[in-house]
Amino acid sequence: MKNCIKVWIILLFVCSLGVKAQTHMSISLPSIFADHMVLQQEDSVPIWGWGRASSIVKIVGSWSLKDTVSVVVDENGRWMGKIKTICYGGPYTLHIFSENHVREDILLKDVMLGEVWICSGQSNMEWSSGNGITNQQEEIGAANYPNIRFFSLAKRASKTLQEDCQAEWEVCTPTVMQQRSAVAYFFGKHLHQNLGVPIGLIVSAWGGTSAEVWIPNELVPNTIEQQRLIASRKNPWWPVESGVLYNSMINPLLPYRIAGAIWYQGESNRDAAALYAKWMQLLIQSWRKGFKKEFPFYQVQIAPFNYKSADNGPALIREAQELVAHMVPRTEIVITNDVGEYGNIHPAKKQEVGIRLGNIALKENYGVLDQEVRSPFLTQIEIEKNQMVLTFNHADEGLICKDKTVKGVQIAGEDGIFVEAKVKIEENRLKVYASGIKRPVAIRYCFDDATVGNLFNKQGLPVAPFQKRIKN
Repeated sequence: MKNCIKVWIILLFVCSLGVKAQTHMSISLPSIFADHMVLQQEDSVPIWGWGRASSIVKIVGSWSLKDTVSVVVDENGRWMGKIKTICYGGPYTLHIFSENHVREDILLKDVMLGEVWICSGQSNMEWSSGNGITNQQEEIGAANYPNIRFFSLAKRASKTLQEDCQAEWEVCTPTVMQQRSAVAYFFGKHLHQNLGVPIGLIVSAWGGTSAEVWIPNELVPNTIEQQRLIASRKNPWWPVESGVLYNSMINPLLPYRIAGAIWYQGESNRDAAALYAKWMQLLIQSWRKGFKKEFPFYQVQIAPFNYKSADNGPALIREAQELVAHMVPRTEIVITNDVGEYGNIHPAKKQEVGIRLGNIALKENYGVLDQEVRSPFLTQIEIEKNQMVLTFNHADEGLICKDKTVKGVQIAGEDGIFVEAKVKIEENRLKVYASGIKRPVAIRYCFDDATVGNLFNKQGLPVAPFQKRIKN
């Protein structure tokens, strides 16, 4: 009996040591706050971490030494304070310290103030320059940009919300660039060259993943249909359960201050395209809530590829992506139906994608471009005898075809059978007809798995694929 009492006393003592260790730990930071990081310029930037309960943590940036922020660590050992940043520049230091009983210091060096963007999605966002891009060696060799910084999250899934992630800030060199997201790099490079400011690229991407894994689990209804869909997607290389990447690859970033997000995903939702617009609306809304900002969200439409689909899922995903861009405020879409490769789901033309994303940001977010940066979209259909007359926006200077004839345009009569059509270009309009069809009722352009378009506006931006039916 005495021995049992001794054992319990020892256990209680050990437990009490454990509690003290938790409530008296030194100040610490999540991995996103580290040397070489980029903080959003001219903003009120949250800084957070852990420390001793009831102690006071102070935060000061070397860009404004007089402005010291003081915060009290809560009973759970967490703290958060907001520090004001000035116009872009650096390198600076960020000093975080506590003078309670024993002084504790963290000094972060080579901190830049600039523009920070989240870069997320699946494999075409994750795809590195080292895996293969156009002009690969030239691009890698020229990638010396000390004021472009990457923070690329390790691929981890979790069924519970995580407070930290595995990653580190890296200065862009040829060695770093060839290992990191090519689309993010070309986007960041384009912003850096045009704005002249440091750029922080937070890359959180995982090839093969569906949209649902990036959405908080409680927002995705656990229906029988969703359970069946998850079961059909089981794969050893990527997670499929709803919310598991939001938990581990988005939540640890919240609420880091960002300028916006770019997104390249959709291929893995082609098995349930009807739900995609709903998932993307929820994703954007939940991220904006988490980051506490109505930031711009720019999507990349999935490129042509021979999916061998039986239900036209890829074309329906592209349609859903366009719908999201029209429905959700501060969203845009980059059209890529001119850069796809029939037998390669990872097309090599990543430069075009990054630059198109960058141009939209430069015009819409930063107001430094006055040129046309959007692809043409079909806005109106009129019937003139046996012809369909199509009108497009974002083509004020007219439409052009890069070949002798426009490819991928098909029309159907009342029998619903589509046939190849002839096309005549008249400024920003197309006149479309086909022999044998006296009264066309439906039209489509590149509305399949892999047809590469050849119709553009004068700025070289491809016409968005579409399908439309005339209402009776």
